[in-house]
Amino acid sequence: MNDYLDLFLNYLLVEKGLAANTLEAYSRDIGTYLGFLDSRGCGSIDSVRPLDVAAFIANLKDAGLSPRSRARALSAVRMFHRFLVTENYCAANPTSIVEAPKSLSKLPSILTAREVERLLAAPMGDGSAEVRDRAMLELLYATGLRVSELVSLKVRDVNMDAGYVLTMGKGGKERLVPMGESARSVLAEYVSTVRLKGDKWSDNRYLFLSRLGDRMTRQAFWNIIKKRASGAGIAKNISPHTLRHSFATHLLENGADLRSVQIMLGHADLSTTQIYTHITRERLKRLHEEFHPRG
Repeated sequence: MNDYLDLFLNYLLVEKGLAANTLEAYSRDIGTYLGFLDSRGCGSIDSVRPLDVAAFIANLKDAGLSPRSRARALSAVRMFHRFLVTENYCAANPTSIVEAPKSLSKLPSILTAREVERLLAAPMGDGSAEVRDRAMLELLYATGLRVSELVSLKVRDVNMDAGYVLTMGKGGKERLVPMGESARSVLAEYVSTVRLKGDKWSDNRYLFLSRLGDRMTRQAFWNIIKKRASGAGIAKNISPHTLRHSFATHLLENGADLRSVQIMLGHADLSTTQIYTHITRERLKRLHEEFHPRG
């Protein structure tokens, strides 16, 4: 049945235009699913029944996967079977009556405005690494980019005069995001001093470079933000995505409308952005309980 997986991945690439890392996730989930079906003796795609799908999800639970991870796997399996039915590779969709695992609504971790200020100020000094790290942190908080989008930025994607960055989001969709004066100032310092020196041969298109002049990787920046958070005395377990969450939450807290935040984040569905309204409500509730005399 692996032939069906190849057809499905080609459909996602050509018809849906999904990014490489998203395709890899689908390939991994469906590959695991097909391996499980094989272990149960399902010899053809038409022989798969709802009980087989439910058993697969139960097997993921036994393996220790979280409800969210199991729900994501089921979503991939559902899309796979819908594709098979639509393309007439099979007659029925066995996932139609399988319920998704109930997931606890865990709100993403964010930084307070004061913690953000401490983090942005952590790379002190005029050294190349400090100037670069300041620029990356400022730009990440100013734009709410995903870390993959940040490290994929090319020099030509930044318009200093207009104060915008052009980024390629999920599904190959481009969007323009304003970066604000603070980020523009720090980024200009990085480009005019560190960036030009780091690219000795002027042949690297990427904006942010490692100390060896190579393209910055997601893993390397992950380590950078951990190091700078520790230096700022921030005890929270943060990641690059924490600044994206903080960007969205702080915008909403200061009066931005949900639709504008959705556009800046590059969310295809407004319901994805609505999680940040829950965050602001939860914070207001905690503040009320902490400071109201009859809380």
